[in-house]
Amino acid sequence: MQLTEKHRQYWQKNLRITAVLLAIWFVVTYGVAFYARDLNFTFFGWPFSFWMAAQGALIVYVVIIWFYAHYMNKLDLEHGVAEEE
Repeated sequence: MQLTEKHRQYWQKNLRITAVLLAIWFVVTYGVAFYARDLNFTFFGWPFSFWMAAQGALIVYVVIIWFYAHYMNKLDLEHGVAEEE
């Protein structure tokens, strides 16, 4: 099956947003958690490293999932590949 230019654009946008969100996930999971020990301040009454590991990362993960679903729904509608409800 030959891919049209519209299909290529769809997959290019899909791969781009996936790469960006995976980069954010990586930074939150490894970057912030690793360097949080060096950030010696309290955040909402808890040490920042503890808060980031216990609450902050989970909040970011939920936001990433919500944003990806929202973005892909819009992209599906834009390219005419949305599922019928």
